[in-house]
Amino acid sequence: MSQDQHSDAPLRLFNSLTRSIEPFAPIEPNHARVYSCGPTVYNYAHIGNLRAYVFVDTLRRTLLWKGLDVTQIINITDVGHLTSDADAGDDKMEAAARASAKSIWDIAAHYTQAFKANIADLNIMAPSEWTVATDYVPQMIEFAQKIADAHCYELDSGLYFDSSTVPNYGALAGGRDDAAHARIDPVAGKRNPSDFAIWRKSPPGEQRQMEWDSPWGKGAPGWHLECSVMSQARLGQPFDIHTGGIDHREIHHPNEIAQNQAYCGCTDTQPDFTGARWWMHNNFLVDRQGKMSKSKGGFTTLFSLVDAGVHPIAYRLLCLGAHYRSELEFSADNLAAALTRLKRLVMGVEGLKSRAEGITWQSVTLDYLRANLHPKLVPLLEQFDAAIADDLMTPRALPLLEEAISMKKVPVDEKLCLIAAFDQALGLRLLDLTRAELRVQPKDAQITPEEIEAELERRTAARAEKDFALSDEIRDALIARGVEVMDGDPLRWDWRLTLA
Repeated sequence: MSQDQHSDAPLRLFNSLTRSIEPFAPIEPNHARVYSCGPTVYNYAHIGNLRAYVFVDTLRRTLLWKGLDVTQIINITDVGHLTSDADAGDDKMEAAARASAKSIWDIAAHYTQAFKANIADLNIMAPSEWTVATDYVPQMIEFAQKIADAHCYELDSGLYFDSSTVPNYGALAGGRDDAAHARIDPVAGKRNPSDFAIWRKSPPGEQRQMEWDSPWGKGAPGWHLECSVMSQARLGQPFDIHTGGIDHREIHHPNEIAQNQAYCGCTDTQPDFTGARWWMHNNFLVDRQGKMSKSKGGFTTLFSLVDAGVHPIAYRLLCLGAHYRSELEFSADNLAAALTRLKRLVMGVEGLKSRAEGITWQSVTLDYLRANLHPKLVPLLEQFDAAIADDLMTPRALPLLEEAISMKKVPVDEKLCLIAAFDQALGLRLLDLTRAELRVQPKDAQITPEEIEAELERRTAARAEKDFALSDEIRDALIARGVEVMDGDPLRWDWRLTLA
């Protein structure tokens, strides 16, 4: 297929600012700049948190698919984030350090490392740069000094931003409701309920583990200030896309926008300036009890899924099976279905690889595909491109991957080239994952895979000899040790360790 035969679908993305899907073009030709709100490293990320990074990785992969260079920043918040969206109470990091009797720096290092391990396990590409909040405190103070006279006021507890000094405050949230206001605790002296802390003074007689001198006294920056400063420092303003969870759309991101408007000094000349052209948000992961939240306790982490015998990429596939702007229900059944779907994909690709003639499909480019793809596969490429270009419509893209694997009368190497290209956008590791890797050993397993295989060989021999009593005895013993024997499994998986 020649280039002029290929209809390249225009990339269209949902912009939370306008609540509409709009054609995307980067500010700089062929270069997209993306800032993604990162974790506050006071605890492990739960799987609802991690959905945001599967989403932004899909966005980044789609931008790359469309031929753009991408600079992506993810920040690490190690100071300033309170235990709610409030302007009163504990900093999450300080509270975690007190609870564990550890240094706040040790807390930050441990959970940062854990988060990065989660990112790697989910095959999420590392950002172009990680920015750490405490590395940017001097720039935060300079930023606050520039906006203080025109947009801030000082109270005993700190420096506060007057939200009435910028146009259309809260437009990103679509107006504030009672629930949003309820998340902002009152602070004595605040002019407006929506005003927020730029700098929080250390209380008299109290020394925080993380505090700095400033024109407003010793203390620490406000959470919202951090992202404005780090995004501007690494990407400039305006940049292309700012991402985060949908909960950021109500308070954190409107506050960032207010700061950006104040800093640019363009509230009169550019009232629509926000710092980023696109603001994009993924929806919640929910369980049957509601939105997943650390405040409930007992939250599910990626580590706990692995401990239960689930490969991390199964969770990635679960996320891709729903559109990022839709709520995603999490349950053991849904996760098991995603794991089964992943097994089908991996086994299908393994079968193709066993028949391949040696072409290096791993490095295939879209230009190569468009010039050389078998005619039967051309529609799949067109449809896949159209799906992911339509606001990252991965639920529509995944069946096309499955169709490519199963399509008959097509050269195996060309199918693998197409699958490899699809997987560049989906990130499921289909060209290197193996069936054996998907059998993750649960942490509390009472039996090893080698022992299981040996028992199954005994059971096969017993069945061949029509000793069904022994066959049932072996099966029941395996079940008692957490092994489900899958007789007649169409995937030929034979057994699985049951999920916790």
